[in-house]
Amino acid sequence: MRSGRTGKQSGDAFFQSLMRYNHCFGCGEDNPEGLGIRSRWDPTESSVSVCEFIPAAHHSAYPPDVVNGGVIASVIDCHAICTAIADAYRRAGREIGDDGETILYATGSLTVSYKAPARLHGKLVARARIVEVSDRRTELEVTVTDSSGQITAEGTVTAVRVPGAWANPSGIFTGD
Repeated sequence: MRSGRTGKQSGDAFFQSLMRYNHCFGCGEDNPEGLGIRSRWDPTESSVSVCEFIPAAHHSAYPPDVVNGGVIASVIDCHAICTAIADAYRRAGREIGDDGETILYATGSLTVSYKAPARLHGKLVARARIVEVSDRRTELEVTVTDSSGQITAEGTVTAVRVPGAWANPSGIFTGD
């Protein structure tokens, strides 16, 4: 397992492991240089998903024992977007990555409030709660805690449904 990745664990249904052609820096299995975050449903709350991320030394801020704020924002963003995608598949009665039309969401807005420095050593846990759903948008609230249990950041994400063609492995600007 390379640093920064939590890895696939037997018995866990990670959303990202089921997504095809995902090159995202934060959550894409097809991006070996990315953060490699993994998200799954909380078994006790159907509107909540959980992401555990173990930061590596190169994810530090100026103080070498603190996680960079941009990394935290990326974890919030990608975890929320993957949760919106998983929820859309679930509401459609489908499995993520099945042979039907690809369901994708992108970030419409992201707000992050940093509450305390996040310890670099140990894991960060992000919990995303779906707070509102419409045909094309999903609103989510995300809380991040560090290895001490301290809430280090809170975020809100508006996930906007985008065309399934965005999953094209060549990208969306193929005519450039």
